[in-house]
Amino acid sequence: MVSYLMGKITLSIIIPTLNAGKTLDACLTSIASQRYPQKQLEIIIADGGSIDNTLTIAKKFKAKIIKNPLKTAEAGKMIALKKSQGIFIALIDSDNILPTPEYLNEMLKPLETNPDSIGAEPIAFTYRSHAGFIERYCALLGANDPYAYFSQIYDRYSSLSGKWTGIKLTTKNFPKYLKIWLHPDSTLPTIGANGTIFRKSFLEKYLLTAPYLFDIDCISQALSQNKQPIEFLKTKNSIIHTYCESSILKFIRKQKRRISDYYFYKKYRQFNWSSVNQHQSLKFIIYSFFVIGPIKDSVKGYLSKNDIAWFFHPVACLITAIIYIIITLEVKIGKSVNQNRTKWQQ
Repeated sequence: MVSYLMGKITLSIIIPTLNAGKTLDACLTSIASQRYPQKQLEIIIADGGSIDNTLTIAKKFKAKIIKNPLKTAEAGKMIALKKSQGIFIALIDSDNILPTPEYLNEMLKPLETNPDSIGAEPIAFTYRSHAGFIERYCALLGANDPYAYFSQIYDRYSSLSGKWTGIKLTTKNFPKYLKIWLHPDSTLPTIGANGTIFRKSFLEKYLLTAPYLFDIDCISQALSQNKQPIEFLKTKNSIIHTYCESSILKFIRKQKRRISDYYFYKKYRQFNWSSVNQHQSLKFIIYSFFVIGPIKDSVKGYLSKNDIAWFFHPVACLITAIIYIIITLEVKIGKSVNQNRTKWQQ
């Protein structure tokens, strides 16, 4: 428990929502069960105009509800950050579940003892044998997008590689966490969201002027401005990300949103994902369409952890490659990227 801040709100939990009724109750129930002083945390729901039971659930848990007219998660995070009172900011998605009552303490204790660390992130997604096969696949792979794994920028432990990222980083091992250093002019893992906690002072110092909060852009801005390594923690715990459960249609929908958002937000971004994409996109397309590579990785993954969910990997790669190609071509011919979230649901 963070002992030196007793008596005031120390933690603001930010949850962007839009028709998240199917997942929000489990998320907020897990927060309410935390062995962390409930009076020292606040839950801020940044809602994009839900028409389901999202707000009813939020009110049941006495969360603060603020309107998010731009609807997207990144806009919601920015609005909620500006309204937050906590010294620490937890970025939790509505389809996250904190797996144990000690989760928040496990995250915050290392930050208390490492005042130079700008944030902390769980090292893995929680694997649940009874969960939907896509949730299990993503937890085993260490990424919700197979392209992130292929390009080595994933940021959660993968049973396929035996690592939490494919990027070489300076690391120091402690019993309950890893201390890592992110360096200027180097590729960054996809740090952020899904249970990541930042010091509010860090986020506020390096926010860009756009009405969106990209946590990794704050890191990139700090590295670019200061030309010094940044200290970050990977806690040796995990968070549940239900993601798409077992719905391939939901996986397709979320992959479409992912690449559409990439092109829409590109003009606002500080971190240049293109430096990664230019070198890896064509290789990923070849890898996905020739199928042999994904099948080999499925078998390798299955041998490391016996779960048939691994064999969704070739399908996930092919779906992702096709969607990325189609939307990229549409952007090239001048078609506007759709940011309409009117019919979106979790």
